[in-house]
Amino acid sequence: MALYRDQAVVLRSWKLGEADRIISMHTHAHGKVRGVAKGVRRTRSKFGARLEPLSHIAVQLYRGRGDLDTITQVETVDRFARLREDPDRFARAEAMLEAVDQVAQDRVPDHGLHVMLVRGLRTLNQRDSALVVAAFFLKLLSHEGVQPELEICVDCGSGGPFPAFDFDDGGVRCADCRRGRPITMDAVYLMQRILGGGLTGVLEEPVGPATGEVDMLATALLEHHLERRLRSVAVMDQTLP
Repeated sequence: MALYRDQAVVLRSWKLGEADRIISMHTHAHGKVRGVAKGVRRTRSKFGARLEPLSHIAVQLYRGRGDLDTITQVETVDRFARLREDPDRFARAEAMLEAVDQVAQDRVPDHGLHVMLVRGLRTLNQRDSALVVAAFFLKLLSHEGVQPELEICVDCGSGGPFPAFDFDDGGVRCADCRRGRPITMDAVYLMQRILGGGLTGVLEEPVGPATGEVDMLATALLEHHLERRLRSVAVMDQTLP
């Protein structure tokens, strides 16, 4: 077995036997890795709390012969305390974790995805913006090579305005080619800014109809790409007043 160290974000965990847990994490240098934390459910465990989902950690593992490595050391880099104290923000953070868990491939290094996740969680921890998760989903789609077309009609190539979004063709449609889900130009402009380098300004946008529209559309786009619903989104909806 080979010993290695890396930084990781814990995506999820589940019980194994009477005292152990399997930890799924996205690492900086090794992609998505699953490791066994032995004895972590015992009250005397030294690093049980450090392996909770959402934790940003420095971890040491032994590479095993099978799919599971063995976690031997864990140090906390960031617990994202504000996210844990706010049920709404925690639910949104879990949606980001679930999205990464779905797109990441086992043991395939993806430095860009890891940095995107850490920065996304850090941003959500620092500011309770309505569009952090939507922006993360849109940028994740771009990272996956399926960025939505927002500048021209996906059918005729005209420059707008765009009253509809076509999920099957992955972009906006003009009035003459209208088909798909209705969309407002305010929502289109917000998404254009997110993917065009204007994220900082977008995160200052107050909650309103357009931010809600972008939030729902970004989630629907990601779920369309994954071909499955995100469980965390249902939980996120339940936290709303």
